[in-house]
Amino acid sequence: MIQTDILIVGAGPVGLFTVFEAGLLKLKCHIVDSLGQPGGQLTEIYPKKPIYDIPGYPSILAGDLIDNLMVQIEPFKPGFTLGERAEKLERTGDKMYKVTTSKGTEILAPVVVIAGGLGSFEPRKPPIANIADYEDHGVDYIIRDPDKYKGKHVVIAGGGDSALDWSIMLSSVADRVTLVHRRTSFRGALDSVEKVMDLATHGKIDLITNAQVSGLSGGGRLETVDIEEDGKGVYRLDTDYFLPLFGLAPKLGPIGDWGLEIEDNAIRVNTLDYSTNLPGVYAIGDINTYPGKLKLILCGFHEGTLMVQSAFKYIYPDQKLSFKYTTVVGVTGFE
Repeated sequence: MIQTDILIVGAGPVGLFTVFEAGLLKLKCHIVDSLGQPGGQLTEIYPKKPIYDIPGYPSILAGDLIDNLMVQIEPFKPGFTLGERAEKLERTGDKMYKVTTSKGTEILAPVVVIAGGLGSFEPRKPPIANIADYEDHGVDYIIRDPDKYKGKHVVIAGGGDSALDWSIMLSSVADRVTLVHRRTSFRGALDSVEKVMDLATHGKIDLITNAQVSGLSGGGRLETVDIEEDGKGVYRLDTDYFLPLFGLAPKLGPIGDWGLEIEDNAIRVNTLDYSTNLPGVYAIGDINTYPGKLKLILCGFHEGTLMVQSAFKYIYPDQKLSFKYTTVVGVTGFE
């Protein structure tokens, strides 16, 4: 049986940073994650994708951000239970919960923090009849190593941030990038849209709008895609890889059965401290929802910072919380 002050469900960037903020208040943390290593989506899905909205870093690779966070929290010695999913939440007494994992590990804590990102997830697949035949043989839903596409012809489908960002990045890696989108307008960030348009203008990306990929063919692995374009009918395009980047379909999994208030597949929280309807249970990061919610890592850091202040008061209602700046307490010992 493991016992800690704060049990964090989710080892993504928000969960990791929460360890740091809790450590400043002398609160011990233990993290549970279904993945086999810390980092969440940043490690599992796009470790070499650059992130541009982390303060102090004009650009940082997702994997490097996780590495830095692990160094930052190392002084506080958090515990990790990795490769196990948090399955069951039970109230075992006054101000105490027991969480049981998919492998039977039991963890006791007065405070449980759900920082599970999007929850469990699976890629949204386009309705192409034989697409499963080419999965891992030319069709990829997740890009883990951009160098895999070096010197190749890549066809990307999608109109959101993922499709735009990878089109931009792979334009300097692949021999040829073709971006296919069903509309002329995009759902991604304006800056990314402008970059894609500029690359298309200068011939660095082939942009096909009002179109969709409707068929795949090849002998054993992908060789061509069929493009169905408004006004031009269907034509065939040679390619080495087809990347349908339509995002991920999130699922709460067992957390959805914990008695939490759920809205649009997310956990409703009080923005005062990101508490849920269950006392001592909080939700931070992409997995929560409230008016004005923005699903940004930066916002998750903010939510985790406020949450630990509330968690301290919940665990130790009779103790006075003395907040100190890290410039005052130091950056190594945190005494």
